[in-house]
Amino acid sequence: MTSQQPIKEPSFRESVDMMFNRAVALMDLSPGLEEKIRVCNATYTVRFGVRLRGAIHTFTGYRSVHSEHMEPVKGGIRFAMAVNQDEVEALAALMTYKCALVEAPFGGSKGGLRINPGDWDDHEMELITRRFAYELIKRDLINPAQNVPAPDMGTGEREMAWIADQYKRMNTTDINGAACVTGKPPNAGGIAGRVEATGRGVQYALQEFFRHPEDIAVAGLSGKLEGKRIIVQGLGNVGYHAAKFLSDEDGALITGVIERDGALHNEKGIDVEAVRAWIVKHGGVSGFPDASHRADGATLLEAECDILIPAALEGVINMENAPRIEAPLIIEAANGPVTAGADEILRDKGCVIIPDMYANAGGVTVSYFEWVKNLSHIRFGRMQRRQEEARHQLVVDELERLSSDKGLGWSLSPNFKEKYLRGADELELVRSGLDDTMRAAYQAMREVWHSRDDVHDLRTAAYLVSIRKVADSYRAKGL
Repeated sequence: MTSQQPIKEPSFRESVDMMFNRAVALMDLSPGLEEKIRVCNATYTVRFGVRLRGAIHTFTGYRSVHSEHMEPVKGGIRFAMAVNQDEVEALAALMTYKCALVEAPFGGSKGGLRINPGDWDDHEMELITRRFAYELIKRDLINPAQNVPAPDMGTGEREMAWIADQYKRMNTTDINGAACVTGKPPNAGGIAGRVEATGRGVQYALQEFFRHPEDIAVAGLSGKLEGKRIIVQGLGNVGYHAAKFLSDEDGALITGVIERDGALHNEKGIDVEAVRAWIVKHGGVSGFPDASHRADGATLLEAECDILIPAALEGVINMENAPRIEAPLIIEAANGPVTAGADEILRDKGCVIIPDMYANAGGVTVSYFEWVKNLSHIRFGRMQRRQEEARHQLVVDELERLSSDKGLGWSLSPNFKEKYLRGADELELVRSGLDDTMRAAYQAMREVWHSRDDVHDLRTAAYLVSIRKVADSYRAKGL
């Protein structure tokens, strides 16, 4: 009797490299250019001390720059105990391809600090964050023209405001200092719509997918988003907003929510807002009254549904559980939630995966808008909003005059005048720009997916589109 060999699961970084290699095998790149695009340019590791609670505590942080085919480079900073060099470098590579795919003019970067934010109070977190920022800023690893971080797991508007303030303290004459980091709160140079941008991008990605009957049919689905059963893994910033928008605005049913302390399931639909409020109050989903609870939340990944949204950690869908995944459509709201091994198993089963580098690109897209706003020193809509309203008023006045003078017997629909007259504000312009970006990027992927016989999935198509753009940038530089 032979013992069963353990499954050799590729690491997150190995998964990214495997998916990259699968794509470049279908391209005509020189070996030198292929290697230049694949490797990470540089990773800085810092170990710094902060005096807290009467003692010096040493922390380890990273900032990785994957590609400088365009500058500045862009990528989030995450605070988590699992942070390590391999993970940061893999995430930086994904950022390169993501920015290229959605035509954000950045190279890829990523940062991380090995820390559990829950172990420290707010003031201590500020001291730690500022010291980490100081170590990066003095080496130009945070700079509006060279390296622009953003929020990621464990960080948010608060940390970005601290980092921006630290940069300005160290560069008092830099008029563009606010652009050194994105994801700031609105009163510190942020932009409307940034907090929910990644979740909104997931919604726009699904809306675009469901505009193409041919693609819906490949996943074995039909119809529209309305009524589709969705399971969301991770109700953090991204998962919460994606689930909220899809249920409130598109009529989808959130039938499952998976969190750290188990999962909730209700085929009739779950109130996302109520679950979020329950988590804030009780620290988890356990005890939530309007759904059945499973202690082993991961098993709900394998439940029957129409769309599965992994929105938390990498590697949650792997070679062990992939054969049991029933969802015909998976959209990767998190970075790397499906391993390279699981990706192959799911493709063989006919599952369609909308890949992370596209699906969660809403964050970097709106970060790009924030960076542009900071450099232009004016909010979007300020110059043209009232002029738009004045032009629209001319049309409304003329319609009302025609109706009155000619006795046509018709009138404007209720609320039409109010809606038509209102010029677009910053939030509407941000959403418009994000929607356009997600549509254009999806169309670029699907064109490759459907036009080449050797491309059988959206992930390979996404890599082909983005790698081609990076390669063209390097060639234009003379490499």
